[in-house]
Amino acid sequence: MARKLDISRAGPQTLAIHAGEAPDPATGASSPNIVMSSTFVTERPEGFSAYELTEESPFIYTHWANPTVRQLERKVAAMEGAEAACAFASGMAAASAILMSELSASDHLVLSDVAYAGIAELARDTLPRMGVAVSKVDTSDLAALAVAMRPETKLVFIDTPCNPLLRLTDIAAAAEIAHEAGARLAVDSTFASPIGIQPLSLGADYVAHSATKYIGGHGDAIGGLVCGSAALIRPLVSEAIVHYGGVLSPFNA
Repeated sequence: MARKLDISRAGPQTLAIHAGEAPDPATGASSPNIVMSSTFVTERPEGFSAYELTEESPFIYTHWANPTVRQLERKVAAMEGAEAACAFASGMAAASAILMSELSASDHLVLSDVAYAGIAELARDTLPRMGVAVSKVDTSDLAALAVAMRPETKLVFIDTPCNPLLRLTDIAAAAEIAHEAGARLAVDSTFASPIGIQPLSLGADYVAHSATKYIGGHGDAIGGLVCGSAALIRPLVSEAIVHYGGVLSPFNA
């Protein structure tokens, strides 16, 4: 009989292999199944609104949730020390989920002045069109970061080690500055991976990854993830996954 793994005592290598998954109960297969079905049979009638989804909701529609994708989410959440994670079709979809869900007209974003091109262009071209003010700052300069904060600052989004310069930002200090101003801190941790840094343990509210890079590892799958508290991740499922539609393919997961 297989012994149940105590994930709470597992190291990073064991988490990377085993977290979020278990042998198939029907076949005993040790490798996760790829569940490609778009729809699922349910035992009772279920609502078809994003706002009715909960962690206990059965699998209904892969646009909302999928067993294979759920395994990846639980695995990366365990590696990040997070309560929850949400997987997306790309790293850009993951970053957009945070930005578009957190920010509204008249809000202010502080963004690392060196970031992935798609994020930088979205902040330059799209967010201002929606009424969001954006300040780009060298976030490794904590004094400059503090000066950039405003009463209407809602989110600080840093990239460390940043793409492509590998410049570092002190995450704990940035979190303190953001929280003191009443803002949340999001960290793009793609270049570090969960093995290198766990930003949530340093005070970040969100940690984002382009899973296309080190998490994928082989250059043959595109994906993204956001990790954080269950209270922050659950709204991303209803708004960003269901409404924006950046759904990760189970095959890539």
